[in-house]
Amino acid sequence: MIYRRLGKSGLQVSALSFGSWITFGDQVNNSVAESCLKTAYDAGVNFFDNAEVYANGQSEEVMGSILSKFGWARDTYLVSSKVFWGGDRPNQTGLSRKHVVEACHAALRRLRVDYLDLYYCHRPDPETPIEETVRAMDTLVQQGKILYWGTSEWSAASIMEAHAIAREHHLTPPTMEQPHYNMLKRQRVEIEYAPIYESIGLGTTIFSPLASGILTGKYRDEIPSDSRLSIERLEFLRERWERLKEHGFLPVLETLESLAHKIGANLPQLAIAWCLKNPNVSSVILGASKLEQLENNLGALEFIDSLDEELMDDIEVALSPIKELDV
Repeated sequence: MIYRRLGKSGLQVSALSFGSWITFGDQVNNSVAESCLKTAYDAGVNFFDNAEVYANGQSEEVMGSILSKFGWARDTYLVSSKVFWGGDRPNQTGLSRKHVVEACHAALRRLRVDYLDLYYCHRPDPETPIEETVRAMDTLVQQGKILYWGTSEWSAASIMEAHAIAREHHLTPPTMEQPHYNMLKRQRVEIEYAPIYESIGLGTTIFSPLASGILTGKYRDEIPSDSRLSIERLEFLRERWERLKEHGFLPVLETLESLAHKIGANLPQLAIAWCLKNPNVSSVILGASKLEQLENNLGALEFIDSLDEELMDDIEVALSPIKELDV
């Protein structure tokens, strides 16, 4: 495993991490979840990502049960939660001080830990002043309930506003952002955030490196019944796939696959290694519904150095027909 600092913080996070969106407490049974978590940990993964909204809290329950069962030393892993979508009633959603604090306490109970290493604002909340959220996060840091806090899918301007508020009032600033990033989704990570990696030392723990399976090639002929695109509530993923096909994505996929084979990799490994070539990516969050998927994707680390300048240029050429879509 390779370890990278989370932005300019002193925290070391595994270059590949493991998350439970859709899978734990939902798409996979608990025995598969347990096997995946143990396999990841044994491979050197030290960051496990979760959120209050995943399976309505069941994802954190499952992960907490597994962490408790294995009894790994607490200083050998990092665990996260995210706050925004907690329920349907007033004050059960958003980033008010009340919900930020109560969601943290609930996550600690479900995950069976004394503190969260990373705590994210899962989306921006236009109904809550950013200063209120920053102060709530700082309180949790001072209480020892979270160690680092950050954002997910926030604009660069909002991240900078939160940072400026923290500095002005001597509060804890955000350390990291969790953005959507892959070969098909690049603008925010590569362009919008570019000025703030150095200025505030932003770290990133990116999600969906395989574009929910689109960059594996498994949807080329049909959508498997056990895949994410087959889940009824994820219609937006199917629409994304259909849009790509309409814009001539299948030949792009074939070219990328041939480029992967040139270095002895498969398409998922190439796509993940490509994400890791970005020096501003602290960690790539993997998800898996089968153990063999996780084992294969962990192998992406072997191919980072194989992505030399020539191959990266070839990948850019391959992606050029759909680069402007940013799906």
